[in-house]
Amino acid sequence: MSASTSGQLRVEVTRLRWRRAVLLLLVAAVVLPALLLAGTAWGSRPMTEAEVDALLADRYAQREVTRCERRPEAYLEAGAEPGACRDVVAGWYGGRQPLSVQGELDDGLLAASTLVLLLLVLAGTTFVGHDWNTGSMSNQLLFEPRRGRVWATKAAALVLVAGLLGTAVLAAYWSGLLGLAASRDLPVPDGVVRDGFEQVLRTGALGAAAALAGYALTMLFRSTVATVGVLFALAVASGAVLGIVGQSSARWTPPLNVLAVVQDGASYYDESSVPPECFTGRGGGPECDGERTISAADGGLYLGTGLLVVVAASVVSFRRRDVP
Repeated sequence: MSASTSGQLRVEVTRLRWRRAVLLLLVAAVVLPALLLAGTAWGSRPMTEAEVDALLADRYAQREVTRCERRPEAYLEAGAEPGACRDVVAGWYGGRQPLSVQGELDDGLLAASTLVLLLLVLAGTTFVGHDWNTGSMSNQLLFEPRRGRVWATKAAALVLVAGLLGTAVLAAYWSGLLGLAASRDLPVPDGVVRDGFEQVLRTGALGAAAALAGYALTMLFRSTVATVGVLFALAVASGAVLGIVGQSSARWTPPLNVLAVVQDGASYYDESSVPPECFTGRGGGPECDGERTISAADGGLYLGTGLLVVVAASVVSFRRRDVP
């Protein structure tokens, strides 16, 4: 990287840092997952013996405890002590379930990842939207007339900040959950710790790509509002398309492919792949199972192709169109 390029990159990082709206979005990407973690810790706090005894005084609760002790594998996670039946059943009746690291991998970490992704894509579109709204883009091109370099350095600064921030926040969130489980002597199934950090890395990379997508769309449309409208349509209108076209089109909806990348695979139901006799009761067997799975690689290829198209259109537009 040449000195001029690195200097321009530092300028763009500084500009990104001093955008108040962007700064608020980045702060929210830190604060909201922290609040989510705090809520999880509070909502799963252990109950006192007096609270457990009061809840289990109900005869139906006592029956559930007895059933759990007879068949703990149907009630408890792998590695849990049979004596945990009282706490689990009391949690059902008291609305306070013990912390489950496996469950948080599928729910809590996914919720935190969703928040971070949404805020990063908004940061991407807000960052450059300010330049177009204020007309400062033309002033910037006076200092650096090579439009391709301007586009690239802005994108590089955004991808760098978004990728690092998203990965750091989610790594801290997952580490906090693991530390909380360790402080309460809760069992952690084999492989869950690794799965969680792998999900953090995939989501961090996806966060950088999401910020880049928001940036590229805004450079193309030259409007933050237009970009938000397009992203809203992609996220929400896909549900309406499913209702009209059928569940087989779920494979090509952006939200499902995002989920596949984040969680290393996502399932959907493809009715078109099921033989007609399965719906009449005359068929059965594996061929009647319409469940299909999108792998993380397939989801990444789908999203990456879409991102590549948007980036190419954005670069061509920025290089050729007049800048007011």
